[in-house]
Amino acid sequence: MKLYKRIQKQRQRRAYRVRNRIRAVKNGRLRLSVFRSNKHIYAQIIDDEQGRTLVAASTREKAIAEGLPHGGNVAAAEKVGRVLAERALEKGIREVAFDRGRYRFHGRVAALANAAREAGLQF
Repeated sequence: MKLYKRIQKQRQRRAYRVRNRIRAVKNGRLRLSVFRSNKHIYAQIIDDEQGRTLVAASTREKAIAEGLPHGGNVAAAEKVGRVLAERALEKGIREVAFDRGRYRFHGRVAALANAAREAGLQF
C-alpha cells in the first residue's frame, strides 16, 4: 500500500509540474488535455478561465471506435487527434497549449498530438 501511495503521489506531482509550466507559458491559449488508459484514449480542450470543456473526443465514442479493433493503440490515438482537431476548428479554435499530463510525449500521446497538428491545430 505504501508503494502504491508513493507512486500515486509521484504521478500527481508530475502532472502538476507539467500543468504549471503550461499555465505559465500558454498566453491565453486553451489547454488540450490528454488522458490515456489501457483500453482507451481521451482528449479535451479546456478553457481554464471558465472551467469548461469546449471540445472532447475519445475512443469510447461509437463514431470514432468504428473500424478500430482496439481503442488503446497508436492508430486509435491518431484518429482521436484528427477528430478533436476537426471539432475544434469548427468552433473556431486554432491555437492550444498541449497538456500531456503525467505521460511522456511518446507513443499514443505523441501520435495524438501529431495527428491534431496535421489536422490544423497549432501548439
